[in-house]
Amino acid sequence: MPKIKIEKELYEKMKQYSDKAGYSSVDEFIAHTLEKVLEMADDSTLDDTIKERLKGLGYLE
Repeated sequence: MPKIKIEKELYEKMKQYSDKAGYSSVDEFIAHTLEKVLEMADDSTLDDTIKERLKGLGYLE
């Protein structure tokens, strides 16, 4: 499985949120969040600015 690097502070925030939201792990939370973002992109509901931002972050090709 591919791995990504995330700043420690961001990881800690995601861990706190994922625990509160009932996710079994931070990985599950991240996967679910990215799936939602990609669904939005597939639905063409994102404007060009948001798409470019997601591309710059590596979430879209």
